[in-house]
This record gives sequence, C-alpha cells and structure tokens, in this order.
Amino acid sequence: MDAQSGHQPVGEIVDRLDAVVKRDNVSLRDLFEEFGESSFLPALMVPSLLVVSPLSGIPLFSSVCGLTIAFISAQMLISRKHLWLPDMLMRMKIDGPKARTAVQKMRGVGAWIDRHSRHRLPVFLTAPMRKWLQLLCMLCGFAMPFLEIVPFSSSLLGSAVTLLATAMLARDGLFALLGSIAIATAALVPVGVIGAI
Repeated sequence: MDAQSGHQPVGEIVDRLDAVVKRDNVSLRDLFEEFGESSFLPALMVPSLLVVSPLSGIPLFSSVCGLTIAFISAQMLISRKHLWLPDMLMRMKIDGPKARTAVQKMRGVGAWIDRHSRHRLPVFLTAPMRKWLQLLCMLCGFAMPFLEIVPFSSSLLGSAVTLLATAMLARDGLFALLGSIAIATAALVPVGVIGAI
C-alpha cells in the first residue's frame, strides 16, 4: 500500500516514538525496543529522523546517530536477521522534554514524506540497487562523526538516510534518487567550507 491508500509508514514510526518519549529520560535502547530486533528499516529511520531534529544541536549527538545508522546499515548489507547494536550506543540517554519536542518537529517531515511517497520507479529498488542504497546509508553514518564540526552536513546526511530508508520502506524509487542527490549535496558542503578558509 502507498500513502494514498492510507498507509503512513513514517507517520507510524513517529507515533511509536512519541509513545516512548513520555518518560523523563529516554535511552536509545528504549527507542529501538519499541520496534523489535528484526525491524531494520524502522530502526534505520529512527536515528536518521533524530539527526535532522533539534536534538542534532547536542554535542556528539550527530556522531552517535551516525554510528547507529552505520551499524544498522551494515547488518542490512549482510542480511542479518536480528539487529544488534553496541551497548555503549544503546545506553545513551536523551532528555525526555527535548525528545518530545524533537518528535513533534518530526511530524511535519513525516507527514510530507508519507503524503508524497508511492510505488514508482521500481528499477531503483531491485535487489542489487537495494544493497547499493544500504551501502550509501552505511557510508553516510560513518561520515557523520567526521562532519560534526561542519555546519549542516550531519543534518543533510540524516535527511539523505531518511529518504533512502523511505525508498526501501515505501518502495519508492524517486525517494532513492532524492536521497542520492542529498548525499551529493552534503559532500559539497565540506568542500565549500574548506575552500572558504
């Protein structure tokens, strides 16, 4: 089903996050346990949405999200059945009120994605291309800790991963193209910053 048929994959993920962040302190373990250890795409969507939220202003938060994205994507690449993340990442705490504010900000993004996603351009979602998308997500995740000091880079990469995850979740090849464009744009940001120095 597509968004036009009433299915809202990103909105449903945001709704489930909203149910978790009612507490005063929330760990990444709390967030991922909501989706289960075999739900790779929703799990991938969680840190990518968080890194484009106001929470990205917290020092090292983008790095943690990036490493989480990289670990999840790597396990998707090797077709692992159950998700595993290092305990160091899973223990990271997020302030409850800040998390609730971030989730509310995500609603607009989620609604826009769900409203515009549908089944199209399936050639970009065939088995070899899906592996390519997963590899791109992994590379984006590993790049985030190195780009934390470059303004907007982590958020652009987070947006790219969100688009690629949506492409795989909603089977929308157009979002795969948009995600690839976002990655190319993010790659140009540090080049521009270095050139301006």
